[in-house]
Amino acid sequence: MIHVGIAIAILMGSLLLGVSIPFAFGAGTIYMYTMLGGTFATTLPVGFNGINTMVLLAIPTFIMAGGFIEKGKVGDELVSVVEMLVGRFRGGLMLAVSYASAIFGAICGSAAATCSCIGSIMAPKLKMAGYSKGLSAALISSSAPLGLLIPPSSLMIMYAWVSGESVLACFLSTVIPGVCLATLLGVVGMILAQREGVQPLENWVPIYSAPGLKKTWHATPALLLPVIILGGIYGGVMTPTEAACVSTLYCIPVAIYIYRGMKWSDAPEILKETGTTTGVIMVMLFFVSMLSRYFIYEDLPGALVDMIYLFTTNKNVILLMMNVFMIIMGMLMDDGSALLLSTPILVPIAKEIGVSPIHFAAILGVNLGMGNVTPPCAPMLYLGARVVGTDASHSMKPTLLLILFAWLPTLLVVTYVPGFSLWLPNIFGF
Repeated sequence: MIHVGIAIAILMGSLLLGVSIPFAFGAGTIYMYTMLGGTFATTLPVGFNGINTMVLLAIPTFIMAGGFIEKGKVGDELVSVVEMLVGRFRGGLMLAVSYASAIFGAICGSAAATCSCIGSIMAPKLKMAGYSKGLSAALISSSAPLGLLIPPSSLMIMYAWVSGESVLACFLSTVIPGVCLATLLGVVGMILAQREGVQPLENWVPIYSAPGLKKTWHATPALLLPVIILGGIYGGVMTPTEAACVSTLYCIPVAIYIYRGMKWSDAPEILKETGTTTGVIMVMLFFVSMLSRYFIYEDLPGALVDMIYLFTTNKNVILLMMNVFMIIMGMLMDDGSALLLSTPILVPIAKEIGVSPIHFAAILGVNLGMGNVTPPCAPMLYLGARVVGTDASHSMKPTLLLILFAWLPTLLVVTYVPGFSLWLPNIFGF
């Protein structure tokens, strides 16, 4: 078991030193291989078989769709419709940020891309409307990880792959928590904005007015995208992989011919970025497959359960300890790495104490998202501050208030009220 501890230490140390994520996982895997013996003839097939699945094809296609959405001004259209719905309220742009981030994050599946795209669209509008840069950066950063919870999430696809659960079941378990969290973030942001004295938008256009209807009609192709994806998946018409392919094929003409945000000459750059990102993910998943198998051989989950039981057998306390662990993982590394490290270790423990892996998908998603914005590390917080053009210290206080009154209540309900996450999966027969 000491080798497992050293392997995890090598992995964590490599990530903290800035080593590339795939190589960090590879270093831990090579150490375990060296210490436990064996041959590559028996070890390599584990990695190849792990990534040889149709489910993972959804990841590069969603990444590609996200690239066309980001560069093709599709995000602008989504934001314009949300603005018309909430712009009449004092602080209504806070709701626009949270809901637009939820919709965009669901489609592109990347917290960093959501923060960059929605932040670049909303930051000038928030500044013109009188919102402080600190509050703007705080909400943009806190809303960026919503893509972890609003399906179709590429990270939930990876979770389903690692845990062996249904992708659709994992999607369904995070829908209600994601929508509730987006609403809470927007409402808390509105209250904070009202305390700053922010007024409703001066140039607000009602969605039912002639200009509003014209804007809505122009935004219809963008609004249809999540309807096609989610309707296809939940209606049983398409698998997540097929929905990802359809979304990419749909985004190309919308971005190029309807919104004219890009040209065909920009496509090779998107394909290059997609290939690079996919290559990184697949190499990482390859090493994760082998490292997870070593953890199972060494019975790491069983050892952790025995160690936890030395301190307590109370299920609620154990869940609290697991939540703290996941938040720390989310603080120290990106959401993908934290998920791939946490899932093979914690899912067996969750099963041991009677927590459904489908329920645990929602718990993990909320924890990692919260970790991404929790100081002092908070990778999303620093990215959001850079996008808005302010110092991260100016957004610390509003970020902590958003964590206290939005993220934390959602986490507690998701963790200790299983029906909150399992209601939809149960309706669909999972």
